[in-house]
Amino acid sequence: MSPAERSAEELERDRKAPSMRLRVAVAVAALALLIILAQSIALLLMFDDMEEDFIDDLLATQVEHSIELSRTAPDTAFPNTVDMTLYRVGPNTPADAVPDNLIHLPLGNHEIYEDGKEYHVAVREADGQRFILSYDVAEHEERLDALTAIVITGAVVIGIAVLVLVYALSGRLTRHLEWLARRVRGEVPDTGGPLPGYAQPGMEREILAIAHALEALEARQAALLQRERDFTADLSHELRTPLTAIRTDGELLAAQADLPEGVQRRGRRIMESADRITRLAESLLLLARETRPQLQEDLRLALEIQAQWDFLLTQYAKPVDLQLDIREPALVRADPSLLQLVLRNLLENALRHTDSGTIHCRLEGSVLTVADQGPGFAPEELPRIFDRFYRRGSGAGHGLGLALVGHVCRACGWRISAANGPRGGAELALDLGEALAIPPFPAPVDD
Repeated sequence: MSPAERSAEELERDRKAPSMRLRVAVAVAALALLIILAQSIALLLMFDDMEEDFIDDLLATQVEHSIELSRTAPDTAFPNTVDMTLYRVGPNTPADAVPDNLIHLPLGNHEIYEDGKEYHVAVREADGQRFILSYDVAEHEERLDALTAIVITGAVVIGIAVLVLVYALSGRLTRHLEWLARRVRGEVPDTGGPLPGYAQPGMEREILAIAHALEALEARQAALLQRERDFTADLSHELRTPLTAIRTDGELLAAQADLPEGVQRRGRRIMESADRITRLAESLLLLARETRPQLQEDLRLALEIQAQWDFLLTQYAKPVDLQLDIREPALVRADPSLLQLVLRNLLENALRHTDSGTIHCRLEGSVLTVADQGPGFAPEELPRIFDRFYRRGSGAGHGLGLALVGHVCRACGWRISAANGPRGGAELALDLGEALAIPPFPAPVDD
């Protein structure tokens, strides 16, 4: 099934399907981001431990230094700065100046919080006195916060960079898969030879395996199609001779004036039956083989339609008229036999389902519409109108006419569609595309 024949829902579903390229890029980027975050957290924890150890060492050194100063120079000022304060409690030093949250702390190092701030406190005793050193670690916390922001920002930037880089690299890995898909769809021209080539230089081993599998499948299909074509060609040749003989005998019977009318009528029936079998065999042969335009000619569309209509009127005795709404001269560049086959089957389908009235052929742009005054299509019939051996209702025929039309249209690059007319009846629309040309009318010449 070609992309043009697929439904809009299927195309939309394929478009929304997740991309393998994006999945690979996201997976690798997520893994890289997790590794970076793990390393960053470990780094921050290590830095925090180092800062804690540094602060503890700083407090221990400073309080020991203060104890020594209290012995040798009692009147020396203790360190009372913006971030460090020393309290001394002893027999001659009242505890009134010591904050309540510090006075009852046991000996050792402590962390306390007050008004949203963190303080490290060292408590020591010497010479009957208690030394309490309080240190505001806001500067260290700000430094840790800044480092955390830098690490997180760096991790995000690196993660995005990895995502972009891996997405670009994965595009190089998936380009051969995308090329294979286009090649299978026929969007890449054939490289020549009896079979289309799928394996290309530079493909990875896994992609080459897919390419070789496609080539093997193509070879099997080509062999199968060739056997079918050979068989149908031989069958057509074998049928042609006896059918010709039967028709000739029927023609001779119908031409004998001295024979009874009933015998002549049977002769004409033999001729008509032989013609129907011949057309059926030709239709089966055409469906079984690859139809390609062999000859391109500029054909006048209105004349071709009229010729096929005149031929069909000899087989259908119905009070049905043909109305042509085609601007002349509308030319179609096509293989005459293929265009005639399509027009004949479209007109015959309309004539078969119209008992009386008018069959209207109109050309709008590049679209030729054949509208009849029959019962139209049942809703469940529309999707299967161009299937092989499908017949509308209980109508006559072998169900090959419209299937042939669809087959030829695909081979010629035309488009065919079926619908019900706004006033009833069936409408078959043939879009000839670029094959249709309407030359401009010559400018009037003044006398």
